[in-house]
Formats: sequence, structure tokens, C-alpha cells
Amino acid sequence: MPNEVVYVPDIFGDDVLSEDAIIWTSSLTKRFGHEVAVRDVTFQVPRGQIFGFIGPSGSGKTTTIRILTGYYQQTSGKVLVFNTQPTRFTQEMRERIGYMPQLFVLYPNLSVWENLNFAASIYGMSLARRKRLNELLDFVELKEHKRKLARDISGGMQRRLSLATTLVHSPELIFLDEPTAGVDPVLRNKFWDHFRKLRDAGRTLFITTQYVGEAAYCDLVGVMREGRLLIVDTPEGLRYRAYGGDVVNLQTVNPMDATTELDLSQQHFVKGKIIRAEGNCIRTVVDDASTAIPALLDWCRANSISVHSIDQFYPPFDDVFIQLVKEEENHD
Repeated sequence: MPNEVVYVPDIFGDDVLSEDAIIWTSSLTKRFGHEVAVRDVTFQVPRGQIFGFIGPSGSGKTTTIRILTGYYQQTSGKVLVFNTQPTRFTQEMRERIGYMPQLFVLYPNLSVWENLNFAASIYGMSLARRKRLNELLDFVELKEHKRKLARDISGGMQRRLSLATTLVHSPELIFLDEPTAGVDPVLRNKFWDHFRKLRDAGRTLFITTQYVGEAAYCDLVGVMREGRLLIVDTPEGLRYRAYGGDVVNLQTVNPMDATTELDLSQQHFVKGKIIRAEGNCIRTVVDDASTAIPALLDWCRANSISVHSIDQFYPPFDDVFIQLVKEEENHD
């Protein structure tokens, strides 16, 4: 079946190019011989946002980035970046883009400083760039290591050096392919702090990742699976889509019996099945948590049920991704 793409209201409209879109694709497809790496992918990325492209290895994320940056020509479909087909980028357009690949591609026998300085030279930056380079080394926390050879620093430091060289020319649009792969959780959080600072400074970031939990850090998220784009939405929208509504946890003082639970499931504000969580916790799907929670409290009072706590539950994105995949499989 054709892939389903859910767009964020008032941001996207079918495959019509939005005025604030810095990236636009329509039915984007890439084949390598008989193998289809990317199939009918349609999405837009507004300026000044973090767009997370999430999916397992081999789902088509890197292929999509290489099309968007002009390294690959699509087999069919349309793609515009800066309102231009990427394979027709001028040198000036390329200088507006930063691209951090998955693998470390810098020079191992050059120092951290020399690698950064070399990258600056490639982009034609003036010789009066010492201040800019030192600012970047501060930004990625490598200033104390700038005299070390790239081969002698840790893998995490190499990722940070790659990020610095990607940003050296202050690109407007930044592609980061698996930037947090293989790094420890502390460094991963630091990377995302950096990314948010770049976003807040007006940059647009297109970030691929296998870590589903990183969806929470993005403004918009595209979920990829086997070359197809399952959905594009906000992190909150992904949760809503996966579960068919908001999720609420109701913790009662005493256990709820089966008859009372059945009555609860028939209330107008309950949308999905009721799940028993730990202890006396009942977890249910509702249309809108802000209106359902007061209604749920009223129902508890009417049924003489003592409430210990009630709040909206935010399922982890690992669970959200599993639900989205299950939904797609059920549609196939």
C-alpha cells in the first residue's frame, strides 16, 4: 500500500511547497539496481527547526540525506533545498550547507586545530579566523585538546571535532547523519544542547538517528521504516498518533474491581482499552487529557473511588515507535 504521511496542521499541506520550507520532497524515490532504498517519501522542513529523521539502520535515512545534499540523484520524485534541485547547487548554495557524515573523515595525522583550520580554508574563510575557531572549540569543548592529533583523541572527541568542522563556516542548513551514534549518554545530551543552541540561533537542522528517544528533542520528527516514511509530526503528535489519544494514569487507593473497570471503559471520555499498570494504577487512552482528567475525577467521586493520584502519562518514544510500526503492519 502507499505510505501514509501525517502532516502537522497549518505547517504542511499535501505536497504543496510551503513558503517557510527550506527542504521539500514529493514522492522521493531512490533505487540501486533492483533494490529500492527510499520509496515515495514526501515531507517538508520549515526553517529554524530541528527535524529528526528516525529509524533503524538500513531504513533509508542516509540515502535521503545524500539526495538532499546532492551526492545522489533521485530515481524519481521531486526534491528542493533552498528552492533548488540539490544536484544543481552552485558553490554559493553549498557554502550555506553543513554536512556531518556518519564516519570520521578528517585527517588523523593533523591536530584538532589543524583539521579545523583546514576546513576553514576549504570554505575560503579569511586568515583572520582564529577567534571563530576558538569559539567553535569552546562550543564543542575541545579547546584544551586542540594540539592533540586527531588519531589520539577518543571517538567522542572525534565526533565533536567533526561537528566543529561542519559548523566552521556558519551554515544556514545543517545535516547531521547519526551524530550521536556510539557516544555515551552524557555526551549525547551535550550534543543535543549544542543542537538546540544552533536552532535558537536561527539554524535549521536535519538530524538522523537510531535512538528513538531522541525524538523528544526535535521540533518535528519523521519516522522511517524499510525506505518508507510512516509519519511526520511533532513529538506530542507522535504519541497521540501511536495510542489514538492522550494517555492518563489513575492511581486509586484500593484496587478497582472488574465491574467498575468495565463501567469506566464505557465512559464517553475513554477512547481506548484500559490497561492495569503497577499497583492500583489504571492506564487509559482519552481524547484530551486536560478535559478527561476532571471528568475522570468526577466519575471516581460518583462511584466512591478514592484517588491517590491522577496525571497524564507520556509513553517513552521506544514504545511509541513500536506502536507506530505495529499500526503500519496492520495496514499492510
